[in-house]
Amino acid sequence: MVLFAGLTFTACETTDLDLRVSPNDLAADQADPNLLLNSIQLAYASNMDAISDLGAELTRIDYMFGRDYFNNYPGDTFNGIWSRTYSSGFNDPGNEDVQVGMFTNINTLETIDAESDTDYSFHLGVSKTLQAHMLMLLVDYLGEAAFSQFGNPDEFPAPTLDDGASVYAAALGLLDEAESLLSGGPLTLGATDLFYGGDTSKWLKLVNTIRLKAYVTTGDTANFNAVIAGGNFITTADDDFEFQYGTSELQPDTRHPDYADDYTPSGANIYQSNWLMELMLNNDDPRIRYYFYRQVGATPGADADPNEETLACSLAVPPQHYQDGGFTYCSVPNGYWGRSHGNNEGTPPDNFTRTAVGVYPAGGKFDDSDFASDPDDPNFDPIVGLGKGGGGAGIEPIILSSYVDFWRADMAANDADRATFFRRGLEKSIAKVQSFGSLDVNADFSFEPTEDEISDYIDGIIADFNAATGDDKENIFAEQYFVTLYGGATEAYNYYRKTGYPTTVLPNWELNPGPFPRSFLYPQNEVVTNPSLTQKQTMTQQVFWDTNPASPTFPPAN
Repeated sequence: MVLFAGLTFTACETTDLDLRVSPNDLAADQADPNLLLNSIQLAYASNMDAISDLGAELTRIDYMFGRDYFNNYPGDTFNGIWSRTYSSGFNDPGNEDVQVGMFTNINTLETIDAESDTDYSFHLGVSKTLQAHMLMLLVDYLGEAAFSQFGNPDEFPAPTLDDGASVYAAALGLLDEAESLLSGGPLTLGATDLFYGGDTSKWLKLVNTIRLKAYVTTGDTANFNAVIAGGNFITTADDDFEFQYGTSELQPDTRHPDYADDYTPSGANIYQSNWLMELMLNNDDPRIRYYFYRQVGATPGADADPNEETLACSLAVPPQHYQDGGFTYCSVPNGYWGRSHGNNEGTPPDNFTRTAVGVYPAGGKFDDSDFASDPDDPNFDPIVGLGKGGGGAGIEPIILSSYVDFWRADMAANDADRATFFRRGLEKSIAKVQSFGSLDVNADFSFEPTEDEISDYIDGIIADFNAATGDDKENIFAEQYFVTLYGGATEAYNYYRKTGYPTTVLPNWELNPGPFPRSFLYPQNEVVTNPSLTQKQTMTQQVFWDTNPASPTFPPAN
């Protein structure tokens, strides 16, 4: 009552300022559905970037720092993701981890729709599609998620987590709701659709494609084939589900996060995965110059003299398990300057020599062998400086048509069909990656692979696949799947736990890094504030669809 009286007698100027607080913090009858949808989409996109990075690190698509898995991924690993999903607090413009969560905003949207004469079916259809996908990923990475008791704090002030199978079933139910809401082609009512520009037909394809994701993850062949038979899913690059970044550097910074980290006046700040670069280099993969931008043409310890200052491990003797397996401990030749899995060395002055992200998917530079000059030169111009290449106007690949073809190959009934979809996945991946070359208008594209080189590459991979058997066959497929997932690797972690392939990935620098994580720890912030939740003591708890032997027996490459 005191608060109400105070608001009643507040001056008009003050009231106007109060109304400028983010609409996400207002009561349902005051919130703007369009801004709520913006917030839901942005929270989802941020989560996808974070989850993809985690999946990529564990599967060697990206570099992982640290020799001990449990210490590498402590309880705060999922704090930001959980907050952006569930938080019911207030927005902090200076901290993206302190925001009203996407699920809270979806509940608000439902209340608005129920109490309004306006039909917000588009907003709800889009939101429930994203919610369903996020629930599945939370299960994939944590094992459980909050759903049945979430959003009802009066009855459930400390919501328990639902088991993974139940959450998957609930997510599929949300997709049914989303399909019903979107099938009538509802109006966008001025909403900004950050993914498909208001095209409900593409959202309906996505609904079915997320169903495919659920069925390929759980090994449900019958339902997977039923969706395929319906035909309305992502099959072409025009339907690819991705988040588009921009080129603005400030207020807000809309660039791809990896571009923002690597294209700076002080040089690159991310280390690329030695395993992935070496695999692509050895295979003459036509995507390598798009994925990675080299600043130098040779690497210490490989095809240049060892250098204790810039690459200390180039002088080291590899540990016995690296020697026994013939693994690359430190250096990949031709200037592909990265790090191997688990390398925990400090950061030397190598920002102008290490390999940076390329034009795909981060919107950086195409690698045309335009190597840097001497950083000590007074006229030195960093080739990975601000605005270089595509200026960061890249994408967050989420579910691409090439990924779907790999799923179809994985679920195929025979080797002939598997090879057919495998080929299609490679063709679509390479074509999409090449299309990003146009972002770097100053590149010398005489270094681009020719059509014949691309055709020969694909033919060679498929021929090797058809001729191989057993582990060799599975490794060829899994390696190419992981290469294709570069930049959007959420499903790589799932595939690795399901199959154990590829077995060719680099081991950890540490001989005994602890059991490979089968799921992540619960977000510590939730554990501290929710008495219903007790933190896991290990990362060996398996997700409901992960029926393989327990760690450390599985996966074969730790």
